[in-house]
Amino acid sequence: MRKLVFATGNQGKMKEIREILADMALEILSMKEAGVNLDIQEDGTTFEENAVIKAKAVQEATGELTLADDSGLEIDYLNGEPGVYSARYLGEDTSYRIKNANLIQRLEGVPMEQRTARFVCVIAAAFPDGRVETARATIEGVIGYEERGENGFGYDPIFYVPEFHCSTAELSPEQKNAVSHRGKALRQMKEILREAWSK
Repeated sequence: MRKLVFATGNQGKMKEIREILADMALEILSMKEAGVNLDIQEDGTTFEENAVIKAKAVQEATGELTLADDSGLEIDYLNGEPGVYSARYLGEDTSYRIKNANLIQRLEGVPMEQRTARFVCVIAAAFPDGRVETARATIEGVIGYEERGENGFGYDPIFYVPEFHCSTAELSPEQKNAVSHRGKALRQMKEILREAWSK
């Protein structure tokens, strides 16, 4: 069975990744499971740059095919914030309850049509032969007025998807994987991997 390392320690992400790649006959390891303990400086200015930095660092440490994602929330009214700083917004150890409350507060009085936002996900694959490929996907929505839902993680409870009339934290895991930025990017990456392995 082929081995793949996903450069994250986030258990919520690992669960989604394993569900979406379940049909690929892969052994999928987190950084910790692969024995990697790196402090990677994500100093890129785009999601693409950060995903590539992470994928290459972990690939070099393990020698295995490595995927890494950089994802975040872009709020149009806040000039694209928190963007590439989504995980580090208000400090890395700040809870998402506080981050979400802060964003809702900053949008106080802003009408729904100006609360447009999107989740962006870029997945980079660093192959053992030095090749790097990326896949990018988004899901469009608006920022709600309160946290809603217990599923998902991070900014999911405040990200409202009008077509489903609920937040991404109120979607079932199956629904979320079908429409989410990470689900779409992972499915693109699946095709990139299949093509690479068919050569």
